[in-house]
Amino acid sequence: MKLSRIMGALVLALGFGAFALPALAATVVVKVNGEPITDVQVAERVALMTLEHNGSKKAALDELIDEALKNQEAKRLGFTVSSSDIDNAEVQVAQNLKMSQSNLEKILTQNGVSVQTLRDRLEAAIAWSKVSQTAISAKVQLSEADIDAQAKSKLNATNSFDYILKEVLFLLPDPKASPSARTAQANAYRKNFTGCANAVTESLNYTDAAVRDLGRRNANQFPDALALELSKLNVGGITQPRVIEGAVSMLAVCAKEPSQDTTFIANQLRQTQGNGAVQAAADKYLADLHAKAQIIYG
Repeated sequence: MKLSRIMGALVLALGFGAFALPALAATVVVKVNGEPITDVQVAERVALMTLEHNGSKKAALDELIDEALKNQEAKRLGFTVSSSDIDNAEVQVAQNLKMSQSNLEKILTQNGVSVQTLRDRLEAAIAWSKVSQTAISAKVQLSEADIDAQAKSKLNATNSFDYILKEVLFLLPDPKASPSARTAQANAYRKNFTGCANAVTESLNYTDAAVRDLGRRNANQFPDALALELSKLNVGGITQPRVIEGAVSMLAVCAKEPSQDTTFIANQLRQTQGNGAVQAAADKYLADLHAKAQIIYG
């Protein structure tokens, strides 16, 4: 569920001038299985969508109809969405935007969008997520034979190794400071590095340097660039310094052996293909709800 859908455009809203929609008398524009959607709801949804992109009445109405169907199906299946669920989702949206919940609500109201409009959208997203996780995901099946074949086809000279590694860390006392000085020290350590047996001893020549055992790792557990660098090293080699959160890091190769383990590749394929299959199934599920629904305009 992507509760951060409004992130990008709401940030842009910080630069918008405030405006207000005129007071409107609510008129029903469509009924979805007897549930009314009013022109006031449409107008406020247009305002919300305008903060994200170019909102239109048709797009807003389509979204509201979808949400009505999603909520109705969730209720039919016995799922409920509590106020605390919606509160948590709204807080998550605010955090994604790096602002407080109160500031998020202030931006909405200044731009003619009631907070309830956002909360209505979040309620439908949470309800549909519950439907997807149970009624839809459970029916999606992936071919393990296909996944296994695809995983094996992705093995190459870079990712077909197992390693036993140590990580050498040059800690950054101030995370906001430039890491250049510590990187220079890491490069000096690397120049004098003679193998894992002396990794700790060499680190004692530096302040705030540490060595930790990472144990056995498969190449597929690392980003592609780091896996490539490791594949080119022999036992006793050490990677170039990389700046990570709070430290400058290097990986020392203590052991290295060929591996045909496709576990990590297969897991990635399951997640990617599974998500795609669930999304396709969810889209079909919603289309079926549309086909069966009584949607009366006017």
